[in-house]
Parts: sequence; structure tokens; C-alpha cells
Amino acid sequence: MESATPSLAPVLPVSLLVGSARLLIERHLGLAWISGEISGFTRAASGHCYFMLKDEQAQVRCVLFRHKAQLLDVVLRDGAAVEVRATPTIYEARGEFQLNVETVRLAGLGALYERFARLKARLEAAGWFASERKRPIPAFPLALGIVTSPIAAALRDVLTTLARRFPGLPIVLYPAPVQGAGAAEEIAAAIAAANAHAEVDVLIVCRGGGSIEDLWAFNEEVLARAVFESRIPVISGVGHETDFTICDFVADARAPTPTAAAALAVPDRAALRRQQQAVFARWQHALARALELRMQRIDLVSRRLIHPAARIERQRADLMTLGERLARAAAQAQDARQGLLAHQAAAVARLLKTPPRARADLERRRERWQRAAAQRIAATAQRIDACAQSLRHLNPLGVLDRGYSIVTDDKGAIVQDAGRLAIGDALNVRFARGEADSKVTRTRSG
Repeated sequence: MESATPSLAPVLPVSLLVGSARLLIERHLGLAWISGEISGFTRAASGHCYFMLKDEQAQVRCVLFRHKAQLLDVVLRDGAAVEVRATPTIYEARGEFQLNVETVRLAGLGALYERFARLKARLEAAGWFASERKRPIPAFPLALGIVTSPIAAALRDVLTTLARRFPGLPIVLYPAPVQGAGAAEEIAAAIAAANAHAEVDVLIVCRGGGSIEDLWAFNEEVLARAVFESRIPVISGVGHETDFTICDFVADARAPTPTAAAALAVPDRAALRRQQQAVFARWQHALARALELRMQRIDLVSRRLIHPAARIERQRADLMTLGERLARAAAQAQDARQGLLAHQAAAVARLLKTPPRARADLERRRERWQRAAAQRIAATAQRIDACAQSLRHLNPLGVLDRGYSIVTDDKGAIVQDAGRLAIGDALNVRFARGEADSKVTRTRSG
């Protein structure tokens, strides 16, 4: 019986085995995104980075070469949750499975926050958030535009607030999805359409609260650029009070909620009405006070008004009083001078009895005194005549002695203009001596 001869199986070198496994892994797995936590991170002197990427059940060695590590804007450290874009392979020199990393990003929310922070820093440096470039929100808009989803709860909140605060305001809805792929582009297009139509004075861009992924459309640069380039003032009312988006920073005004955005866009009609009533009440009070002051002023002026005839009579009485005072003063002055003259005459008489040697001197003195006295008496008489003449000139009735007369109407008012008389009007004519009644038969304007 012949024994079976064993077949000869091929013997593979280790390098061929490992190389074949590497090619098989690279072809079947290819470039992929893998998530995990960094552990054992080191950076070699060459600039290459080595670390372990692990989760709760497994780990894999990773290598990030220097020329790719220099392009990262993520800080690699132990414990960081990341997503790496890498090619699974085998390091043939040691036969170890590893990932050749192309790029790294923060995992989950961390990646989104990183993108948010980078875009925010870049737009802020470009001046998009500067307060001096932002437009004021009109106090009393003639029409208001809303950019949001027609089925969003935020739209109902905004419409309810607008109807309560400022009913009757024309509202234009520019519909756009507020979440999901392409939402940012559609919102930007709605803002551009509002500017193209130019039918509203202010725009509200709003949606309700949600996670950062839900609100991410409002963190895209395309939407921020649309808000920045809008000629219409934009109010951002995205999310809840603690939510902040890039749209909030670029917008002309930021409201913590969609309801607050509506309150910011229009005034409160009830508050305006109360303010108007208060202003009207103050105006009425001021008007009443002004009327009272003017009425008092009119009463004061009316008491100071005097009829021309009464004024003339008063002036005549004043002149009579002045004349009497002047006459008394002249009489008193004459009496004083006569007393002085008697005293001086007595003195002269005494001097005449002096010895003859002084008589000649006394005679000369008497002559000088007599001349001086005559001159003073003449000067005083001239002053008295001048005062009497002035009194006669000041007497309003003095003109009657010169042939003039005073004409008054039936109410006692002095007539100065013939044009104000009518045929048949009764007149009173006062002369220097007596009065006469007459009627107008003809008038001639002078």
C-alpha cells in the first residue's frame, strides 16, 4: 500500500503578508471619518504627531504628519473628543494597525462651536458687528416684513404681538425654511427679495429656540452677508434669551426672542395713547393758564384806559392846581420881599439919623438897593408872566379862545376823522363859551 505524499503549501514572507493586509485594508475601508478621544498625544521633534484614538471598547494608533498638522486650527490634547479623517492602514515595519490622519475637527457640538467662534472672530475683525454701521430701527414703520417659516410657532408669536401692540400695520411674510440643509441660503434669498421689492421699512428674521444644530442656519456666512448688505434695517429674533447666533451680531438690533423682536419693531399703541392723553392734559392746563394770565392782563389794561374827554378834564384840573400853587408861591415870595424891604427901609431910616458924614454913603447905598430891588421885582414879574403864559398854552381849552372847537359824537367820543361819520349823525360842538348840537349833512375826507 502506497503512502500519500503531502502537498507543498506556499510559504509567504512576513513582508508580503503584512503588505497584502495593508493593501486589503486600504482598498476596502478607504478614507473615512472616525470619532474618538485622544490619548497619549506626543509631537516629535520632526513635527509629526502621534496619539491613540479610543472609545469605551477599542483604540487605534494614529499618525498625523507635520505638513498636515500645520494646517489644523484645532488644538490637539489628551481627552479631546475629535473626529479624524483618516485612511486605515498597517505600519509594515512593525506590523501595527494605524490611521494615517488627513485632518482633525472637534466632535459633535465642539466642532460647531469651533466653526462659530472662527466665523465670529473673522466677521468681527472685518467690522460687520460695528455699532456705527448699524441702521436705526424706525420708530413708526409703515410696513413690516417677517422672514421665517410659515409653519413656525415663532410666526404665530410675532403676529400675535404685532396685533396686540400695533394693529392694522401691513405685514409681508417672506417664507423660508429655518432649519436643515440649504436653509441659510433660502433665508438669505428671502432677505434679498425683501430688499428688491422695497415694500417694508423693517425686517424681522426669527425662529424659535432649539439646539445649536437646529439654529445653525443662522450661523452661516451666506446669511450673515445678506443681513450685512440689507438696505432695510434687520431685527434678529432667533432662539431663546440665552441663544446667540452670528445673525444676532450682524443684525441692526438683536431681540432675545421672536416675541421681543416684534415688541422692538413696533410701538405700543396703548402706551402711545396714554402718553398722548397725558400730553393733551398738560396742553389743556397750559392753555387755560395762559388764557387766565391774558384775561388778567386785559383787565389791568382796561382799568388804565381813560376816555379822552376825561383825560382832558383831568389835565385841566391839574393845570388849575398848578396855577393856584404858582399864584400862592408868587404871593408868598412878594410878601417875603415886602418884609425884607420894610426891614431894609427901617435900617435905612436908622442910617438917615446917623451923622452927616455918613449920609452920602447911605444915599449911595439906598440908590443901589432901590435899583437892585426894582430889577429883582421886574425879573420876578417876567417869570410870573412866563409861567402864566405857559399855563395858558398847556390849558387844553385854551385853543377854544383862538377860534377852535371840540367835536364829539353822541357817545361823547372826540371826532377826528370825517370819514367815520355818516349823514344824519348827531354831533356836539364845544366852543370857548358854550356848546351847540348839530347833525352831519355832508362829509369830505381830508
